[in-house]
This record gives sequence, structure tokens and C-alpha cells, in this order.
Amino acid sequence: MRALSIGATGMQAQQLNVEVISNNIANISTTGFKRSRAEFQDMLYENLRRVGSPTSDNGTLLPSGLQVGLGVRPVATYRINEQGNVSVTDNEYDVAVNGRGFFQIDLPDGTTAYTRAGSFQLDEDGQLVTPDGYPLSPAITIPANALSVSISTAGEVTAEIDGATALQSLGSIELASFINPAGLVAIGDNFLTETAASGSPTTGAPASAGFGTVIQGSVEVSNVDVVTEITNLITAQRAYEMNSRVIKAADEMLSTVSQLR
Repeated sequence: MRALSIGATGMQAQQLNVEVISNNIANISTTGFKRSRAEFQDMLYENLRRVGSPTSDNGTLLPSGLQVGLGVRPVATYRINEQGNVSVTDNEYDVAVNGRGFFQIDLPDGTTAYTRAGSFQLDEDGQLVTPDGYPLSPAITIPANALSVSISTAGEVTAEIDGATALQSLGSIELASFINPAGLVAIGDNFLTETAASGSPTTGAPASAGFGTVIQGSVEVSNVDVVTEITNLITAQRAYEMNSRVIKAADEMLSTVSQLR
């Protein structure tokens, strides 16, 4: 009874679908989070009568054949990198990316992580770091006697220094861009890392060709749409129920056969 295993693959696929949707909803308030979508493919087919097979010695062929599918399988969770809304925080160290690009973060193991979450703070040395203390790359250090800090849309960081008339340049924020950002792998803590599928990063200044701008005093919020996710959740739940009914129907058919005498 193929329907038993086919229905089981459908239930397993929809279970994964619900898990992906649940993760999207759970991260609705996560800064810079990008929602994911589960993608599926049909599985192998059993050819009971292969299409195009000869049916006689006169050269007649089967016009359609007879195939039975063996179910469905999940193949990918595709990250949708559309722009999230920009929320004003009025924190001068918060920076949002409006457009294409990722902030570069130096991890303790020497590798570089990429993120859209621009909730930066200062460490004990005045360096811009993530909430976990990982420094922004290239490093930006704020002097202890700085009265205020300004970040332009092109990423240039300047500070008003106590006792100085001119603004002091502190460096520039750089963004990284990938040919296939969906190929980055998520490692948690709002971080993504490079893979062979993402391609090598291209770095550049915000507002330059191929890069978005940065907005000081703001963060990019999650791009999860609650209405869409709840609708997808209901659809996945109903699909799960229908696959369970297939298994129930197959079981009833087997029960009927077993009772024959």
C-alpha cells in the first residue's frame, strides 16, 4: 500500500513547513532577521508502463504511460532578503542598512560574520561592538572626550570633540555584498557566514554603486509579515491533516482486505 508511505512523507514535509513558519514568527522582533520559506520537490516515480514504450510490432507507442509518485521531500529553506522596515531608536550608535549590504563582524576565532543587525554599543576601549562584544570591521573607536557622534548615509563617522572646533574623522563603515546572499549560512546570534554558494564578498562604502545607505539612530526590523505567516501556518496545518486522512484511508483499505475470507 504505497499510500501509507506517501502520506507519511507529506506529513513529515508539512511538519518541517510548520517549524520554518514557527521560527519566522518567533523572530518577528529580531533586529535584521530575514524570513525563510520551505521548498519541496516530488520524489521518485515508479514506472508501471513507461511512456513511449512499444505496444505492438507495428510501431505503436504508449502515448502517456503509467507512473506512480512516491511522495514529497523538503529540499531547501530559502532566505528571503527583502528590505525590512527601519525603526527609529534615537541611539546614536544604532545603524540600519537601507538597501543592499551587510555589516562585517570579527568573531573570536578570526573569521568574519555578516549581519543586518546594526545594534552597536561601545566596549571598554570605546570601540563599536555588537551586543555580544564582537567588534565591527573595520574597527571604529570613539574617543572618551567625544561629545556626540555622527554617521553619514555614506558611512563616514565623525565626532564632536570637547574643546575642538572642527569635527574629527573616526573612519568609515564598510558594507559587504554577495552575488547570492541566500547562500549564506546562519549560525545564530544574527550572524551569517560565507559559503561556496554565496560567493566571495565584495566590500565597499555605503551609497556607492551596488550598496545601500546607512541610517544612524535606527535599526532594520524583521521582514516577517504576521498575516502572511499565519495564513501559511493554517495552510500547512490543513495539508498535514489531509495527509493524515490519506494514511487513515489506506489503513481502512488494508483493514478491509484483511477481513476478506
